[in-house]
Amino acid sequence: MSPKDSDERTSLLDKIDGPADLHGLSDKELQQLAQEVRELIIDTIGEVGGHFGANLGTCELAVTLHSLLDSPRDKILWDVGHQAYPHKVLTGRRDRLKTIRKYGGLAPFCSIGESEHDIMGAGHASTSVSYAVGIKEAMRQGFEPDGKVVAVIGDGALTGGVAFEALHNAGGLDVPIVIVLNDNGMSIAPNVGALSRYFNRIRFQPDLYRAREAVETGLTKIPAGIGERFERLGPQLKESIKAFWAPGLFFEELDLAYVGVVDGHDVSALRKSVGEALKADRPVVVHIKTVKGKGFAPAEEGGLEGMEKWHAAKPASIVNRKAAPKSPVPDKVEAAPPPQYTAVFGRALVEECRRDERIVGITAAMNSGTGLNILQEEIPERYYDVGIAEQHAVLFAAGLALGEMKPVAAIYSTFLQRAYDQIVHDVCLQKLNVVFAMDRAGLVGDDGPTHHGAFDIAYLRCLPNIVLMAPRDEAMLVDMLRTAVTWDDGPIALRYPRGEAEGVPIPSKPRAIDVGRGEILREGDRVALLGYGYGVPLALRTAALLEEHDVDVTVADARFAKPLDAELISTLAAEHELVMTIEDSVLHGGFGSAVAEHLVDRDLASNVRLLRAGLPDRYVTHGKPTLLHQEVGLTPDALAERVVQAVGSRSGALV
Repeated sequence: MSPKDSDERTSLLDKIDGPADLHGLSDKELQQLAQEVRELIIDTIGEVGGHFGANLGTCELAVTLHSLLDSPRDKILWDVGHQAYPHKVLTGRRDRLKTIRKYGGLAPFCSIGESEHDIMGAGHASTSVSYAVGIKEAMRQGFEPDGKVVAVIGDGALTGGVAFEALHNAGGLDVPIVIVLNDNGMSIAPNVGALSRYFNRIRFQPDLYRAREAVETGLTKIPAGIGERFERLGPQLKESIKAFWAPGLFFEELDLAYVGVVDGHDVSALRKSVGEALKADRPVVVHIKTVKGKGFAPAEEGGLEGMEKWHAAKPASIVNRKAAPKSPVPDKVEAAPPPQYTAVFGRALVEECRRDERIVGITAAMNSGTGLNILQEEIPERYYDVGIAEQHAVLFAAGLALGEMKPVAAIYSTFLQRAYDQIVHDVCLQKLNVVFAMDRAGLVGDDGPTHHGAFDIAYLRCLPNIVLMAPRDEAMLVDMLRTAVTWDDGPIALRYPRGEAEGVPIPSKPRAIDVGRGEILREGDRVALLGYGYGVPLALRTAALLEEHDVDVTVADARFAKPLDAELISTLAAEHELVMTIEDSVLHGGFGSAVAEHLVDRDLASNVRLLRAGLPDRYVTHGKPTLLHQEVGLTPDALAERVVQAVGSRSGALV
């Protein structure tokens, strides 16, 4: 059926203005509605870009849940929110789907400020079950109107340790919630670890259904007196035999009833299973099998590689519900764009691993996102993926460091927050040689406030024994990685942004730089711009703009937020009227705060005026980084205007 023919028969979705409109539909109509939602997502996200494959896999589930529940009185919690586009479509946001992830448009994940049907924000994984236990307990205590509570959690998200803590608590409290385990064998990349293998065994044996009570009853009914003998052999043997045959026994042993494996693309089967679970007066796990990328052939039929490739769709990547043809090679060869920081790091880490056999790379389910897919391909024995388990990743790195290895934990700035206790107590306190490589520092763009790397300087700078640094360009990134892996005096961290680097030559032979030493890049008078990381190229562009208006400034690269270059800062303060610090992180507790503390502690604050440029004390929305930098005033024009207002210009006001 062509998209045109499909559009002509599509009528159900046009009549859905909210979840209540699903309640009178038959199973057949709901199945059709799910397909219409899928086609809308393929057409829209294929044009504008966004999370893709996981959403195609949850169309039937979203339709099922909203047909059975009365949202928002009943609560549906989506974990992670990048599989919640069908939910958004069915809850009054269908006509705004084309704005998703755009500045001023729909949020990329669930957002409680966007809709009453979004019960929790879900940018990080593994959280829905904990939310569900708390919400249902608040209902039982009478502080929240009673209703049903359903937590949808992917099998990838279930690798996160906090999810296991929640399962333990749910069984212990015996809260009547439904946990839908959406099992597609993928998070962004294929899932790893023993739990993934466990789900595979269950997934490929769908006839083994609800096992504990059924198996026990079946054993005792074996004829010829065998069943009676099983009864006399005692509980231990019975439990062993049940464990061998019974899928889901893991959940049953936590006092969670188990239903599965259910076809996640069969609305009738889903409604029957979820409906029964909703009637139970106890916590129930409904294990469903879905296909990531369902209904889009390149993802569905492309195996794990296809699912991973189509986790997200780029703008204009789909035409007529097919992958857009590749653009012809232009006759005129244009200059290659600068490399991505992530790729520069990934290649540099491979070279460091080849140089030193002690070095290994660790990711928490973000192999391509951190550039460690390059290490995975070239030196797989030096690559570790621990799943969505940042706390374990840091502890694992600590153990490797205790064993005289050199672990590099490559974790997004925003995700490293999840392992803060391990950084404090298990790495910094013991002064272990762990390297933290924090990708996605600063404003990352379309993924928004849950993914901006805004806080790492502030949350790490207060910790003893750690070194913090940030490169101004890709050449410095390579040198800083060499510095980090050759540092033998405790933990060391480097942060770098998402996206294209500056386009400078990468050194063929990296060099370690002096820890705690900055660098002056250009000399001027009156004003000094002191950048950190992304703030350095921003300072250079600001200086060039100011020079056009007869304001000659000094530009320095701090390179380190801890330890600071005390001599450099003191010199800048002594020789200039104004010093401006520039960083792409929160000002409270950030790099600029470190400089201010240095000036106050050394009684230098009265000698110079200090301005700090960085992110404001609020969560910054989603949108293209250019727009976000304009919003928060991190542009050359905005910074130059602040300088001119502070010290004036010999040629008048800056236009």
